[in-house]
Amino acid sequence: MTSKPNIVFILTDDHTKQAMSCYGSKINSTPNLDRIAEEGMKFNDCFCTNSICAPSRAVILSGKYSHKNGVRTLQDGFDGSQQTFIKLLHDNEYQTAIVGKWHLGHSKEYNPTGFDYWNILPGQGEYHNPKMYEMGQLKQYEGYVTDIVTDISLDWIKHTDKDKPFCIMCHHKAPHRSWQPDDKHAKMYTDVEIPLPETFNDDYSNRASAVSNAKMRIESDLNARDLKIEPPEGYGPKDPLPMPSKIEGYMLKTLEGERVTFNSHQELKEWKYQRYIKDYLRCVASVDDNVGRILDFLEEEGLDENTIVVYSSDQGFYLGEHGWFDKRFIYEQSISMPLLVKYPGVIEAGSECNKMVLNLDFAETFLEFAGIEIPSDMQGMSLKGILKGEEPENWRESIYYRYFRNVSYHNVYAHYGIRTNRCKLVYYYSAPNDMDHFQPEWELFDLERDPLELENLYEHEDYKGIVIEMKTELKRLRELYDDHEEDL
Repeated sequence: MTSKPNIVFILTDDHTKQAMSCYGSKINSTPNLDRIAEEGMKFNDCFCTNSICAPSRAVILSGKYSHKNGVRTLQDGFDGSQQTFIKLLHDNEYQTAIVGKWHLGHSKEYNPTGFDYWNILPGQGEYHNPKMYEMGQLKQYEGYVTDIVTDISLDWIKHTDKDKPFCIMCHHKAPHRSWQPDDKHAKMYTDVEIPLPETFNDDYSNRASAVSNAKMRIESDLNARDLKIEPPEGYGPKDPLPMPSKIEGYMLKTLEGERVTFNSHQELKEWKYQRYIKDYLRCVASVDDNVGRILDFLEEEGLDENTIVVYSSDQGFYLGEHGWFDKRFIYEQSISMPLLVKYPGVIEAGSECNKMVLNLDFAETFLEFAGIEIPSDMQGMSLKGILKGEEPENWRESIYYRYFRNVSYHNVYAHYGIRTNRCKLVYYYSAPNDMDHFQPEWELFDLERDPLELENLYEHEDYKGIVIEMKTELKRLRELYDDHEEDL
């Protein structure tokens, strides 16, 4: 057995903390994910630096912000010639693999580098009977994608050299839109009414115009494919379904053949939510089952004692909060990531961390555990000391976030900002299509007084001093991370 720890890094897509029972979920149960928390450490304040799939994955690989690794939006491919933690592991005796979602480029130019083995989904991939590129060769698989990714990952581990350490990135598609569950979980929650989040009927008052103009509302921006219904006349399966102006007797037909009639906008909105959230949670249930398979396998093979198991997601997600689905905004549900880590004998079972950590820190953490020097140009901070129960010196007291304009998706304005333990400052500096009438806007939230982020206090007289302090800190972090692409 190798003296260096193996690393199993399980990453999901859009799995938010609100849908994990170890984080207090009121809408589902995740017993196998809870096992990792019970046997290791749960991070309560882990955040992403750019809440969208490809950029988050690039940050994790490189240990650098989006403006440094080159992946700012979904349109940007990852330059595989640049340094990554995987390459450094590979150069230091580690066997390396990635299975599942890559999403860092859709051509041979952007194939994974630094991996002994890779088998990836093209683009977003499909939930059922997916095609995958195994070392560049397109193959057809039969079955459900979450099971298949796990099968391939476990098979690769079985065939590794037991005298050398390994690192595998097991990256699931689920629970990404359009939330297609497998047969095993397809009937879960059928007779259950999922409770609405507290801000489900947010009217977006007293916020920046960017908030009310975003197109990710449960009521108007889900489509027929999302909701598993027959498209109404005049709509395609991927067209948003706005609320009808006259609702009385409005009818939709589900793909199961059921006809559903509505008599109020609220009734229709809540029905759409139930259709969305139940499929989302069904996809999560399959992920949880497969995490259990991995944990059981490691124990059966005698690998668990020398293996670091990490579970996270590329960002958070709105599960009806603010009446939304999707992510992108700097608001809490979007930027908060789950992070669970177990390593028997090193990490105290059932421990928790309340310090602010970032996906920017993952690469440095893996490298330090592997005994590899962390490159000076990486921008994160290793979590090894925290995971060992040590109190870190000079740990960050604020985080910097930036979402770059991505005009094709959900009409979310470009913005950046900072979050401290108490407050959050947001600056919306550009709108999709550079609208002539757009003026930059600010938001300030007091997270202690207003954890739901409903009251913008930027112009409030009592917070003028805090605004000055937060702007000073924002400027400091932009200089620290060398982000000068859009100056204040």
